[in-house]
Amino acid sequence: MPAISRPTSKDVAQEAGVSQSTVSLVLGGKWSGRVSPATARSVRSAAARLGYRPNQAARNLRLGTTRTVLLMVPTLTAPFFGPVYTGAARVAARHGFGVVVSTWPDGAAGPADGPFAAPDEAIDGVLASSTAVETLGELGETPVVMLDSGPAGPPGAPVPTVDFGVADGMRAIAAHLTGLGHRRIGHVAAAPDQWTFHARADALAEAVADLPGGVLTRAGCAIDVASAKGAATRLLTAPEPPTALVCDDDLIAAGAYKAARALRLDVPSDVSITGFDDVLLATALEPELTTVRLPAEELGAQGMAALLDLLDGRSPAPRVLPGELVVRGSTAPPRAR
Repeated sequence: MPAISRPTSKDVAQEAGVSQSTVSLVLGGKWSGRVSPATARSVRSAAARLGYRPNQAARNLRLGTTRTVLLMVPTLTAPFFGPVYTGAARVAARHGFGVVVSTWPDGAAGPADGPFAAPDEAIDGVLASSTAVETLGELGETPVVMLDSGPAGPPGAPVPTVDFGVADGMRAIAAHLTGLGHRRIGHVAAAPDQWTFHARADALAEAVADLPGGVLTRAGCAIDVASAKGAATRLLTAPEPPTALVCDDDLIAAGAYKAARALRLDVPSDVSITGFDDVLLATALEPELTTVRLPAEELGAQGMAALLDLLDGRSPAPRVLPGELVVRGSTAPPRAR
């Protein structure tokens, strides 16, 4: 049986009685002001009759684009980054783009060991999550939008950013705990050297410093349960232990729960615990975790929208997405001593 050939733009041009360049203008959406509405209708009708579909891959090669965006994240194991991808992919798909994901290589100055040897040749743009602007050197001239990474770029030529209002979120946690009567607060702090964790630490320190009689102690840890349990245990076994533990991440809070249980401390009667992010784990813990909800999916969506603006020659303004304090059962007034 002979192969069935697909109709081409030349076939559409012959059917409509126009040139191939006119077909390209109409089907590429660039005909306004260059082709009459009647001719555009004729081309679209001819394409529909013939069942013509543009070869997107060939079109991308002609345009010198791949319509692919690279999302770089610190890890693929943290539940937070799944919704970031979902939001980015949702907006990308509406504009005919695809999104691929990779992690920042450990100890690398940038994504040199990522999925593309030459990013500026293989992708149209990058969404860089939770990193510093200095790590972007290997990307060459590839357009970049930074997510949850803080203000970026040299004066006069900033890299577009979409951030969370993490400092406000931490201040909301501090206000909630101090409103309950807590004065001795322990910070189970995430160790990664990232803007978001520095911003949280600074905001918490300022809030406690402004509190009459406030005392802040801190222990650093990796973002995993075992390391967080160890850090929380060090704080809770100090001579003057905190009555509340503020954790930089919900997974860290799970480690703090384990430390409290091991020391036979009740949550929240003996120690209040808070998290950050509001991933699904927050409601799986018992009691459910007081935390700050960060709109991770919206971060990806807003980042992708900003990158599309950048690719279209616009200069997107910095965007900040507010968090929301979600009060659950893990916080209560401190027990009288």
